[in-house]
Amino acid sequence: MNISNPTAGKTLQTKSGQYLTFFLADGLFGLDIVTVREIIQFSKVTEVPLMPDFVKGVINLRGSVVPVIDLLARLGKEASQSTKKSCVVIFDALRDGEHIELGLLVDAVSAVIELAQGEIEPPPHFGSKVNKEFIKGMGKLDDQFVIILEPEKAFDMDEMLELCTQNQTIDQ
Repeated sequence: MNISNPTAGKTLQTKSGQYLTFFLADGLFGLDIVTVREIIQFSKVTEVPLMPDFVKGVINLRGSVVPVIDLLARLGKEASQSTKKSCVVIFDALRDGEHIELGLLVDAVSAVIELAQGEIEPPPHFGSKVNKEFIKGMGKLDDQFVIILEPEKAFDMDEMLELCTQNQTIDQ
């Protein structure tokens, strides 16, 4: 991926692609559809002791244990409040070259959209409520922006495991 000089107001040079869009609090977010496996209705999760706030718990997905990340909490906000529209987006994360299924708790799924190369700009230097490293780009959709997440950074398995380990150490 080639990112042009952000101060020149250029766009992010990336191929057009499809993105699953979803709502979190008052924002519209997107995730590359290639990484998304499925979307399921949010239901009961099994809480796991000594986990950081952003780990909601685990679910049983056809016999597999899948961790569920409260995406709003992971992005530094208060924990999500579950509603009838809440969903878990199951996607593939990478750790040491191995695919690991993770669930992301979101407020509601919106749609799959296609964004062309010229419709994606680099992340802002200020003003975003989300850690800039977590943002791949800002997609322009009609009169609003879609914050396109960078899964390798936002859901870095090593970093999340380290946070889990720190949380266990602190609570003991």
